Amino acid sequence: MMEELHDVQLTEIKPLLTGQNGRNLQDFDCQEHDVETAHGVLHVTMRGVAKGNRPTILTYHDIGLNHKSCFNSLFNYEDMQEVTQHFSVLHVDAPGQQENAPVFPTGYQYPTMDELAEMLPSVLTQLQVKSVIGIGVGAGAYILTKLALNEPSLVEGLVLINIDPCAKGWVDWAASKLSGWTSNLVDVIMGHHFSTDELTDNKEIIQTYRLHISQDIPQDNLAMFYNSYDTRTELQMERPIPGLNENTVTTLRCPALLVVGDTSPAVDVVVECNSRLNPTKTTLLKMADCGGLPQVVQPGKLAEAFKYFVQGMGYMPTAGMTRLVRSRTHSASSVGSTDGVRSRSATNALPEGANATSPEHTAAHTIEMTA
Repeated sequence: MMEELHDVQLTEIKPLLTGQNGRNLQDFDCQEHDVETAHGVLHVTMRGVAKGNRPTILTYHDIGLNHKSCFNSLFNYEDMQEVTQHFSVLHVDAPGQQENAPVFPTGYQYPTMDELAEMLPSVLTQLQVKSVIGIGVGAGAYILTKLALNEPSLVEGLVLINIDPCAKGWVDWAASKLSGWTSNLVDVIMGHHFSTDELTDNKEIIQTYRLHISQDIPQDNLAMFYNSYDTRTELQMERPIPGLNENTVTTLRCPALLVVGDTSPAVDVVVECNSRLNPTKTTLLKMADCGGLPQVVQPGKLAEAFKYFVQGMGYMPTAGMTRLVRSRTHSASSVGSTDGVRSRSATNALPEGANATSPEHTAAHTIEMTA
């Protein structure tokens, strides 16, 4: 009975759009590679080939997921299919997290988060990828941010979903130890992805992902990836001060779109990350009626936001936008009074009904998405 339920529930993770034979659209024109790096082998999936001087879209998933369960809903959405006609896509699976991954041998030393980021440049070189636009979720967002800080010439732009720039503090550590006494790894990871309300209200998606996390990834491998993320160091970034240190301060140099659902457990840390980035290159996008997995729950809205983002970077200039609505907020709980989030992309092309703000205005504002 449980096996039967497992098969039924996991269809929810499968693509929204499939080919006539029922195959995942992401399986077409794909090549899987196991790439040797200084810190071990990395399993990656390349879709399409690099197109001229355009960057490749590089994805990195969160803990408890792999590239399919994290990104299929987004990349199989019709609007995202339009985007991927213009870009090749490289999906990265963290070591040991891919489908049918073998269990690591006893004594295997899992890479640190820094080392996971350091694995990527050699992968890009071996696959002849010259530059990327990154899409990362949670742990994957942290890794891609490290990549951009280490190798700014490789990263043209970043979409960071549920990004947490902070190291785990003592209070967090104590809380996790206490919860660890009563919770198993699956429960801890579910709490990372979903708010308390989501865990009780959205039973279908919760059951789907609980089964996926507990049954589709070797639990020892999963624990290693989780522990690597759990012991991460703080991302060394600070907001530049115009006219003083914008050329010397350590921060992201590329345009960044920070994304979080308005009921996500990651709201506060995403806002904290926003406060450390250049407001002229950073946009904070809060998605209404959305929790911890916006790329799964609201793939259409996120696909449109991504089109909007790459349009602002100078790609896909004719892409049509309909759902983005810009509004301001002075709520300290969403964006602090100093957290201006005007982005280069937002200045280039605002959707109909959006309000442009002149650069000298520093009042806090964000982008909110409505249906």
